[in-house]
Amino acid sequence: MPHPAMPQQYTVHQRIFFDAAHTLRREIEAEGSRRIHGHTYHAEVSLTGPLDPATGMVQDLGYLRQRLAVLRERLDHHLLDEVPGLGAPTLENLCRFIAEALSDMQPPPSRVRVWRDALGDGCTLDLS
Repeated sequence: MPHPAMPQQYTVHQRIFFDAAHTLRREIEAEGSRRIHGHTYHAEVSLTGPLDPATGMVQDLGYLRQRLAVLRERLDHHLLDEVPGLGAPTLENLCRFIAEALSDMQPPPSRVRVWRDALGDGCTLDLS
């Protein structure tokens, strides 16, 4: 007897990068962090869901690219300390900020990852 088809979930991703400056109050590496300094940030947003039978896609990535382009404009070449709604310019808050900005998408983000290649650090926010 054949097995019934299992529902399939697909995850699609889109990446952006942006250059931004910030300051950060912290206990370790405090002096350099308190001065304005900059990084190249990378962000990846994942959307998870079933295929739309009409399109064969979870979501047309063109829509996600458009939304990420708007977000990139809010972050690229800005002082992150001054971005409304971001809070302290940490990797964690950047993940949250991006997820909240895209929360009305269908499907909404299932994962947001932000990282800085030059330093080897990053953060992942799993939302599913």
